[in-house]
Amino acid sequence: MKPELIHQLSFKECVHRNQKVILCTFPYKPELLKEFRSEFPSAKWSRTHNSWYVKDSTLYRLRLKLPLPEIGDVWLSKLYEHNKTEFIKFRNALTQKAFSPNTINTYLSEFAQLLVLLKNHPIDAMTSERLNSYFLYCIKKLKHSEAQVHSRMNAVKSYFRLVLNKEAVFDNVIRPKPHKQLPKVLSKQEIAKLFTATKNLKHLLILKTAYGMGLRVSELIALKVNDVDLDRRQAHIVSSKGKKDRYVHFPESLKPLYLDYLKAYQPSIYLFEGQFSEQYTVRSAQSVFRNAMKKAGINKSSGIHGLRHSYATHLLEAGTDMVFIQKLLGHNHIKTTEIYAKVSNKTLSNVQSPLDAL
Repeated sequence: MKPELIHQLSFKECVHRNQKVILCTFPYKPELLKEFRSEFPSAKWSRTHNSWYVKDSTLYRLRLKLPLPEIGDVWLSKLYEHNKTEFIKFRNALTQKAFSPNTINTYLSEFAQLLVLLKNHPIDAMTSERLNSYFLYCIKKLKHSEAQVHSRMNAVKSYFRLVLNKEAVFDNVIRPKPHKQLPKVLSKQEIAKLFTATKNLKHLLILKTAYGMGLRVSELIALKVNDVDLDRRQAHIVSSKGKKDRYVHFPESLKPLYLDYLKAYQPSIYLFEGQFSEQYTVRSAQSVFRNAMKKAGINKSSGIHGLRHSYATHLLEAGTDMVFIQKLLGHNHIKTTEIYAKVSNKTLSNVQSPLDAL
């Protein structure tokens, strides 16, 4: 953005139509208005506030050179003073350890829900017995799944380890036995039906990109236009799970759809952007998948992550080496990848039932 424009703008945070927005006011000059509209084509006019506004998002804050809110600030007003201090200590420790923003957000959210329940009881005085009582409450009263309880335990344990240096408190905390759930996979025929039922250009590219490159939903929405290299037919997945980069194959068959999409939508930074040119959300991507499943008449219980599972399973069934699939998926350990052998039709079809031998 041109410095002469940014210097004439003034900003105010506001809630407009139940949405957090940034009001942008400036002296009325035709040339200034033209420049502003050129820089922010998705900006809207509010008669109520007599001002232009954009969505309050990280992308717009960066472009407007406004400070970014701290992760977890939404919880601070709900906490008593002592536990608020502990919450901030935990946030600082996670930041100092260079955890990803997604991990920090998850850990802080899990941790804060315990702090809200504790009210003015200090978290740093919690014993193993009190912690066991709390996690039992999560299972029996809150009806949390094993995975949810494990997530909360991991967050609270990290606080005791990083802030209090008292990880031993968790030596006597009982963990629920994890449920070993198999990946939910769509057949190739169902994948084809899913694509055929999706008429929206953007939604179709979202689904084909997720399946065609085996991406996690977090990787899908973080993908930037500059990350795609058509000449080398690959996409650069930046700072994914575990803060690792990797390259994945960009399918040749995806190229025409991709180019049509770029021409029609002209994304500025992220390949998939929302209404205000900000990064697409996980919720929106999940919604695209759910709607496509409904239109295709597929009644399986699966989220958009099922496309990644399907990608891996179909590669395995096509004879792709397990180690190569591991690298494409970005798994640390081959054991994580080996689970797809349990749902592969090719693997299962090689086993003959004794009944068939009679």
